[in-house]
Amino acid sequence: MKNYLTINDIDSLPSWVDEAIALKKDPYQFKEMGKHKTICLLFFNNSLRTRLSTQKAAMHMGMEVMVMNFGSEGWALEYEDGTVMDQGNSEHIKEAAKVVSQYCDIIAIRAFAKLEDRAKDEAEEVLNGFSKYASIPVVNMESSIAHPLQALADAITIAENNTKPKPKVVLSWAPHPKALPHAVANSFVEMIQKQDIEFTITHPKGYELNPSITKGCDIEYDQNKALEGADFVYVKSWSSYSNYGKVLLQDSSWMMTKAKLGNAKFMHCLPVRRNVVVEDTVLDAGQSLVLEQANNRTFAAQIVLKKILEHSNVSSPKGKE
Repeated sequence: MKNYLTINDIDSLPSWVDEAIALKKDPYQFKEMGKHKTICLLFFNNSLRTRLSTQKAAMHMGMEVMVMNFGSEGWALEYEDGTVMDQGNSEHIKEAAKVVSQYCDIIAIRAFAKLEDRAKDEAEEVLNGFSKYASIPVVNMESSIAHPLQALADAITIAENNTKPKPKVVLSWAPHPKALPHAVANSFVEMIQKQDIEFTITHPKGYELNPSITKGCDIEYDQNKALEGADFVYVKSWSSYSNYGKVLLQDSSWMMTKAKLGNAKFMHCLPVRRNVVVEDTVLDAGQSLVLEQANNRTFAAQIVLKKILEHSNVSSPKGKE
């Protein structure tokens, strides 16, 4: 595996989940694998769980970690070919990616959608620019349209808490004061599609996700009907896809409540707005898996790093070998 850019880079989700769960029992068992290797984490957007869990995963693998926040530290990058760089951007991705490749062995990128131009967001210019011009593996720590580390952590969490041969999982939209990207929801859908799971997506009309991703999924506009018999309920806010990046309505009736949840387990990627997306009584109860999900982010990242170190020809910077 050269890169980990989407959940579809996983060759066998069940085996990855099993390996990640085994890693939790002895996180440092492969620390020699990353010895004298360095990962560089490049953040174009804010982070808490992603930054700390990926750093911890790299430490478990014996790697050194470098972190750079482009918003406050790096030069503004240009991505277009043939552009005349006489405006604000100071450095081209062609040089930046190749330079970073000389300093480390793996690059991890976090760069959100701007929700202004759908075609531009779907082009993934930051993530794809680094993966195109870097000479080393690239890991997606959340991009414009995908969050495969979160989806893998979610798969681990469901596996650890599932008691049925074929559980019912519901992905439910929730209200939010801001327009949010589709990355988490997209990757969650793609992850669920790789498993034998009864799956329903529920949201108000106008909040349909990319139809190429949700093709074949059961979509129910009646939230209460969708939640009937659910074993896991994943709640997430996202903006409109068809009316791209827009908040079409603020309907507090879609907030997840204890009464709606029933006996199901509650999931959310965090951070979450209490009493807007979900009421306190859900988050503070034993049915909430949000902290388990956050913990599993470390082992999702670790299994990705392990696979890259095992199967890729990771180039070491000059002088390391």
